[in-house]
Amino acid sequence: MKRSFIWIASVIGAGAVMALVFGALEKPGTPRTINVSGDCLTSAPKDRTAITLRVTTLDKNAAKSMKMATQKMSEITDYLKTLDVKMQTTEFNSYEKTEWNHVVQKSENLGIETRMAVEVSSSNPDIIENVLNKFAGQPDVYTENLRMFTSTETLKPILEKCLSVAVENARNRADTLARADNQRAGKLLSVSYDNVSYNERPLANYRVMAAKSAAMDMGEEAYTGGGIVSKDTEITVTVSATFEIR
Repeated sequence: MKRSFIWIASVIGAGAVMALVFGALEKPGTPRTINVSGDCLTSAPKDRTAITLRVTTLDKNAAKSMKMATQKMSEITDYLKTLDVKMQTTEFNSYEKTEWNHVVQKSENLGIETRMAVEVSSSNPDIIENVLNKFAGQPDVYTENLRMFTSTETLKPILEKCLSVAVENARNRADTLARADNQRAGKLLSVSYDNVSYNERPLANYRVMAAKSAAMDMGEEAYTGGGIVSKDTEITVTVSATFEIR
C-alpha cells in the first residue's frame, strides 16, 4: 500500500513538472525591443507683437499717488479698447520710495511711488507701433519689453506635426539598426518627450525701436523709418521611443 502511494505521488509529480515545461513553451517570450531617439527642427511665424506700458507716479500723499496712476492708466486702457488688441495687467504696486543721500549719508523718504503696467499685444504690428508713438514720452508713462511672439493658436498644430516627424525619425533610426540583424522595427511600445525648446529670436530692429522709445520719453523728435521685424520662432523637439523588433 505504501509503495502504491509513492508510485502515484511520483506520477503526479512528474505530470506537474511536464505541465510546467509545456506551459513555459506555450507562453510567449518577452519581445525584443530597441530604444532610439528622434528629433525635429522646424519654425513658426511670430504672429503677434507686444509692448508693455508702465505708469509710474510719485507723491508724498499715498492717495494722490494712486489716483494719479489710476487716472493715467484709465486714459491708456480707454484708448486701447478702441483698437484690435489684447490687454493684460502685469503690475499694480504702491510702496514707499527711498533714496540714499550721499551728502548726509542716510536714506531719505521721497514719497509713495505707484506703479501700474499693462501688456498690449496685437496681430498687427502697425497697431503696436501706433501705441508706442502715442504714449512714449508722455509724463509718467514708460514703454518697455517690445517683442514679437508666436501665439498658442499658431504654435499648437505646428508643434503637433513636429512631434509626429520626431517619432517617424526615431522609427527610421530603429529600422536602420534592426536591419543589421535582419530584423525590422515593429509596433511602437512607448514614447516620451525628452525635450521641447523654443528659440525666440529678438526683434531684428529692436535697437532702433528702443532708441525711438527713449527719444520720445525724453521729449525729443522720434526716429523715423523701419517697421517692426522679427525672425520666426525656432522649435526643436526630441523624443525617446521604444519599438518592438520583428
